[in-house]
Amino acid sequence: MRTVRVSDHGTRKVFHRLAKDIYRNDKNWICPLSAEIEKIFDPKYNKSFLAGDAVRWILINKTGQPIGRIAAFYNRKEAEKWAQVSGGIGFFECINSQKAANLLFNQAKLWLASNKIEAMDGPVNFGENMFNWGLLVEGFRQQGYGMQYHPSYYRILFENYGFKTFYKQFSYHLDLKKPFPEVFWKVANRVIQKPDIECKHFNFKQRDKFIHDLIEIYNETWFTFREESSPIIFEEIVNLLDDAKEFLVEEFIWFVYKNGEPVCFMVMFPDLNQLLRHINGELNLYTKLKLLFYSGRKEISRARAFAMGIKPKYQRLGFESAIFWNLKQVFERLDHFHEIELSWSGDFNPKIISLYKAAGAVHSKTHHTYRYLFDREKPFERYQQNSETIVPRRAREKLANQIRSK
Repeated sequence: MRTVRVSDHGTRKVFHRLAKDIYRNDKNWICPLSAEIEKIFDPKYNKSFLAGDAVRWILINKTGQPIGRIAAFYNRKEAEKWAQVSGGIGFFECINSQKAANLLFNQAKLWLASNKIEAMDGPVNFGENMFNWGLLVEGFRQQGYGMQYHPSYYRILFENYGFKTFYKQFSYHLDLKKPFPEVFWKVANRVIQKPDIECKHFNFKQRDKFIHDLIEIYNETWFTFREESSPIIFEEIVNLLDDAKEFLVEEFIWFVYKNGEPVCFMVMFPDLNQLLRHINGELNLYTKLKLLFYSGRKEISRARAFAMGIKPKYQRLGFESAIFWNLKQVFERLDHFHEIELSWSGDFNPKIISLYKAAGAVHSKTHHTYRYLFDREKPFERYQQNSETIVPRRAREKLANQIRSK
């Protein structure tokens, strides 16, 4: 067996075809768009290349058949926020062979180590964690758009190599045909009746304003203790919304304001995978016409919530329930939608998990994000332990210095 670097049109085609071969008989798998994956590895589209690099390989057996693939990447600004300077691996696909998997993992490790990286997380994305993040270990059902689906044996391949669970990611499903818990609506009604509270949904005419509001909430929410988080880049959100404009429902993205200040948001898209299952990952004139045809038939019955944020000082006050109250009115009108996938929430975020449960959502899928330390003598720490967030080293030091200075 040997690895071949993906470097031209031919090897890129093999890279994409291999996934189709792995999942040929699995009806749950939805082929992602090849063009979208290629953008991840194109410096013209992916800003992560400004501080890092990425490379891909395919694995060939002795008869010349492709049997595996992997990508390795690092963003220096992100990598150095951890006690062990960490890169990532992703887009892993492989036959059920530990030897083949080990060759792929070793190739990624050697390349990352040559770039002064000390650990690798996987399977993750070279970019935002809303997409292509985590290994599916529970809930082998059709995945929502951007969520990863894997054969059950991948978990064995990762763990036998030495990867350990860094954190778990939980997805919840909300059946829109079932009534919300009454106590949830009591909280929502109390919030929306306050004169200083206003709820607004996104619209493209005010696109830039809403994006800036989202960035303000996100940054204040996630930088409180998670210093390893990265600020959202305005252009990335613009590209995401503009790329999805044809299928996006403006009333699926909501904001809550208190005296004009943005305090809470939720971003949700129709689950495009329910359309993409018809085109096998390729976009051309014919497949675009197919997408338009099926979208006209109201094939999409599920929405996926990509992100939610609440400024820390407004948490536990019920503002997020006002978003669900407004969404309820939307879904009563768009009654071909039956379900919301709330994904994903890390095991380090009990507040959002409690919110999902309070809304009546049911745990449906679990993904693991793994970490592998190159120095096998170093102690491994999970991102979460005993329901308490393990803050990265530099964040702990900063917090300790702030306490000592008071």
